[in-house]
Amino acid sequence: MRRLNSETPEPYLATVSRHFLLALLIVFVAMPAIAADPVRLDAKLLGVEVIERVVLPRVDEEVAKRQDFEATEAGQTARYAVPHAVRITPSSHGTWEQRDDGSWVWRLRLISRDAYSLNLGFSRYRMPKGGTLRIYATTGRGQVVGPFTARDNETHGELWTPPLPTDDLIVELTLPANKLRRYDLELSWINHGYAGFGEPQPRSGACNVDVTCPPAADWRNEARAVALVSVAGRHFCTGFLLNNTAEDGRPLFLTAKHCGIDETNAASVVVFWGHQSRVCRRGASSYQAGDLRRFQTGARWLAGHDDTDFALLELDDIPKARHRVYYAGWDRRHRAVAEATVIHHPNTDAKRIAYSSVGAVPTSHLGDDVPGDGSHLRVASWDLGTTEGGSSGAPLFDEHHRVIGQLHGGWAACGADEPDWFGRLSAAWDGPTPDTRLRDWLDPMATGTPVLDGIDSAGE
Repeated sequence: MRRLNSETPEPYLATVSRHFLLALLIVFVAMPAIAADPVRLDAKLLGVEVIERVVLPRVDEEVAKRQDFEATEAGQTARYAVPHAVRITPSSHGTWEQRDDGSWVWRLRLISRDAYSLNLGFSRYRMPKGGTLRIYATTGRGQVVGPFTARDNETHGELWTPPLPTDDLIVELTLPANKLRRYDLELSWINHGYAGFGEPQPRSGACNVDVTCPPAADWRNEARAVALVSVAGRHFCTGFLLNNTAEDGRPLFLTAKHCGIDETNAASVVVFWGHQSRVCRRGASSYQAGDLRRFQTGARWLAGHDDTDFALLELDDIPKARHRVYYAGWDRRHRAVAEATVIHHPNTDAKRIAYSSVGAVPTSHLGDDVPGDGSHLRVASWDLGTTEGGSSGAPLFDEHHRVIGQLHGGWAACGADEPDWFGRLSAAWDGPTPDTRLRDWLDPMATGTPVLDGIDSAGE
């Protein structure tokens, strides 16, 4: 087996002397061990304790949390990670080794002390057929993300990973011997998670209600349309799939514009399907009961507008059949509704539900006058559950289980019987251009239909 540190292998390496390789191995073995229980995906590779590592600067989490408080007070979206900008490629960092079958393996260890989670943003990703990229925790517990393959190549050329609950991980690239020059990989962001996604204590308030509790029994289908969303590896929101009049399973995904998604960063979106408790755990943190393994990464920006706070994306891929997603129906008519239900992910926790018997009426954003400018729907209070940071972008359903808006914000909380406002789907239907309205995307058949029911997954 051939090994080289911090260099991309060149063809002439076949002639490197055995003495040089032996000396290199002696240096490696003499280095002190760091991980007591390293994960080894191939027993013939060097132990993770001796491959090259990058240790990130310490993060002052108290400062980060103060910044987050100020940001949320200003109406900005919630954050769960501090970004570190880097420029790392297999040519500049890491350890290369060649297996006996001729394939090449490049690995790099990344450490950010005391992080609840780490996630990565690759600004360049192109994988040849037969190549794989894996990210896994250095010290056991079976925490592995991937493999990412050639099927993850996208026209935007980026790849963003879900948070891995560790502060110490390995990035591993494997290439067939004849594909050594056919990849492109550059790591540009390492994001230190300090809230949610691995945080051990509860995140959402005790009055929240899991979608597996009896009050949500009639909302099982609609709950499958809703996903937890990570943006740029540092922010989190809620979003959901919508049906369109072609009913072709096109993965149209709606969320709130203030979640910070636009044309420049839609590729960084990671959505998590089925992140919910398996049993009713009302009043308890359900992070541990949730499932963050069912995810997909990447999207394309389609449309958005500040007035109604909507952002419409098309996910890079149709969700897999095993994710069992649902494409929610919608109602674009201008009307108040008698009952209102929201399904959401508060503070990255598992999926929750809130219900209001007073329904929703048209107002301006944060306004009480009816109808105001009609851009929003106001829910005066919740009879069951509430919303919180991270619930932004969640769908508001009418009594017929059709989407009528997405959460913009408000003052509701456990113990606070206050209103929430939702960007109104009917107000976002029309606009001056396709990239400022929903009509072109949700009614591509130009049927003029005012109401559409949901459909089940069409994934492969």
